[in-house]
Amino acid sequence: MENKELIVGLDIGTTKICVIVGRKNEYGKLEVLGMGKAVSDGVDRGVVTNIDKTVHAIEKAVEEASEMANVDIVDVIVGIAGQHIQSKIQSGSIMRQPTDDEITIEDVRRLSSEMENILIPPGNTIIHVMPQDYTVDYEGGIKDPVGMSGTRLEADFHIITAQTTAINNINRCVRRAELVSKQLILEPLASSLSVLSDDEKEAGVCLVDIGGGTTDIAIFYENIIRHTAVIPLGGNIITKDIKEGCMVMQNQAELLKTKFGKAIAEEANPNEIVSIPGLRNRAPKEISIRNLASIIQARMEEIIEIVQNEIMQSGHYKKLAGGIVLTGGGAQLQFVSQLFEYMTGLDTRIGYPNEHLGKSVIEEVKSPMYATSVGLVLAGFKALDDRDQGYTNRTANGKPVKRAKSIDINPKDIFDKIAGRLKGILSDDIGDDSNY
Repeated sequence: MENKELIVGLDIGTTKICVIVGRKNEYGKLEVLGMGKAVSDGVDRGVVTNIDKTVHAIEKAVEEASEMANVDIVDVIVGIAGQHIQSKIQSGSIMRQPTDDEITIEDVRRLSSEMENILIPPGNTIIHVMPQDYTVDYEGGIKDPVGMSGTRLEADFHIITAQTTAINNINRCVRRAELVSKQLILEPLASSLSVLSDDEKEAGVCLVDIGGGTTDIAIFYENIIRHTAVIPLGGNIITKDIKEGCMVMQNQAELLKTKFGKAIAEEANPNEIVSIPGLRNRAPKEISIRNLASIIQARMEEIIEIVQNEIMQSGHYKKLAGGIVLTGGGAQLQFVSQLFEYMTGLDTRIGYPNEHLGKSVIEEVKSPMYATSVGLVLAGFKALDDRDQGYTNRTANGKPVKRAKSIDINPKDIFDKIAGRLKGILSDDIGDDSNY
């Protein structure tokens, strides 16, 4: 193997906690060595609500994955989601010395690190600072300023913040499970690594990850992340609606949704009926598939409306040539992509995380359900921004971007040089005179 380094992704979701162990094979594809999952009881809408239950579930998933991969798991890359996630666009600038010839990687990084100190609402922490377009000496629309000449370097940054208590609770769960969190990544960004192609990101695409408790959105345009949002509605709310609408148990509602659920009511056969075992000494309950589909459609339409509203607010609705890519457990619902197409007017496809996967012993990971977990492992090998990847490669190859030698001009040195030169000329002349 070219790269023996193992990366572990830990996805703390509302319905499941998933751990994936992977490494890069000789072809640069991700090889999944082990996977473990556990039912997530202590998480609600992406936020940890019960530490003990979450720790227990993490330990169970880690144990399962480490047994399968036959490795000890210590370092993990953790995903974060939840209603508390906020994003905003912030501008920043730095001044450079006019004597410095060209903009370097260090200048770009200094500008990014300065953005981490901006004023944010109390109780929040910055988790990602992502540059959009750069401006060099008031010349805008520059993607990569490294190597250019200029004194004033500006940029618009996409800043993602999360609630400090939510981050602390995740870190506490990870520590109590005797693990070390190497990196904290927003889940829609992780999902985008596993299901989106570079062409789609360039053309403009909206990733919609429909999970159990939340629906995550990430909008890309010209290969740059432009907008992120987390909606506190997901597959669990549909299950709850079925439970109340059909008057059945929670687990029965979940089975009805996954086995017979359709996102468009007209596609369901009106004569098709499912029989559900009744409670103690009661007759079985008969449920119409058409009614079931009507309940699902009503809630899905609500989620799609909120998604569309987010796309509109981002100002990129007319720029999404790549349309919408659906992933997450909710993407497995029948006719969901057609409903998205019908309501948003954008091309929609289901995103499978198999583009970056090599030969895998676990076929299950190729499901849209595991897009985030696979993305978290990929984040260990690949930067969220392609430009960062380029900078890392340049410095790793021992070829940092050439920096012009700054010449410190000291007046004393110049005077000494002139005096030395004059002295040489005078001594030569005196020597010539003695020959006469």
